This record gives sequence, C-alpha cells and structure tokens, in this order.
Amino acid sequence: MWQALFAFTNIWAMLAWVLLVFFPRKPLTYSACLYLGVALLCLLYTAMFALVLGGLADPHQSASSGTPSFSSIEGVRAFFGSDGGVVIGWTHYLAFDLFTGLWISRDADAKGFGRIAQAPILMLTFLVGPVGLLSWLVLRERAARRQARAKAAA
Repeated sequence: MWQALFAFTNIWAMLAWVLLVFFPRKPLTYSACLYLGVALLCLLYTAMFALVLGGLADPHQSASSGTPSFSSIEGVRAFFGSDGGVVIGWTHYLAFDLFTGLWISRDADAKGFGRIAQAPILMLTFLVGPVGLLSWLVLRERAARRQARAKAAA
C-alpha cells in the first residue's frame, strides 16, 4: 500500500509541476495546480497521518526506534522509521514545495518576470524547495530595489 501511495503522490505532484512550468498561466491552470495538486496532496497527507496516528495503518515501527512523537529527535526518527512515516513526510514535502512554486510563479508573473527567468527558480523549488524559495526572495528583492531607484530617479 505504501509503495503505491508513494508512486501516486510522486506522479501526481510531477503532473502539477508540468502544468505549472509548461502550460499557459491561466486561471484554470492555477486552479488545477492549487486544488488538484496541492489540495489533493494535503488531503492524502491528512488521511495517511490520521490512519498512522490512529494505529489503523502501518503499525510496524522498528522496535529500536522508540515511540513516535514530534517533541524529540528520537520521536521524529521513530515516526519516519516506517514506510508510512516516510510516505507521509514525502507527501508533506511535495505539497509544500508545489504550493511554494505556485506562489513564486504567481508572484513572478505579477512582477513581470518572464517564464525563462522563472524556470530555474521553479526547478530549484521542485528539487530543493527552501533553496528555490530563498533564490526567488533574493531575486525579487533586487528587482524591487532596482524599480524603486528607477522611480526615485525619474
């Protein structure tokens, strides 16, 4: 079950990223990425999390890993010490990176950045989410300062 969910979430997220990067940025594209991409991944994450925490799925934790919790590194290690924990964590990353990429693309479109300039930032966000977000924040700040200087000089 967990392998199938892992494969499904990867494929689903990849389809949403393809829409975001390569398709025209129309309201329907944004809605599909947000609701069919991010929201569906969040729904799957929530359902899987509830099943595991409720003891209804993935009861096979490693005996040496301790009790799953989020209050210590040992507890987090115990949570991720099972297939269910890994798939839940991965789905969390996929959903948040996609949401971040969606925000970056909308913000970049609104600020007049071309799709070619956005592509490397979106790829960084897809591959290493926080690095892509940080790159975008630095790039947009520089552009905002340039525009402010140009307005002040005019």
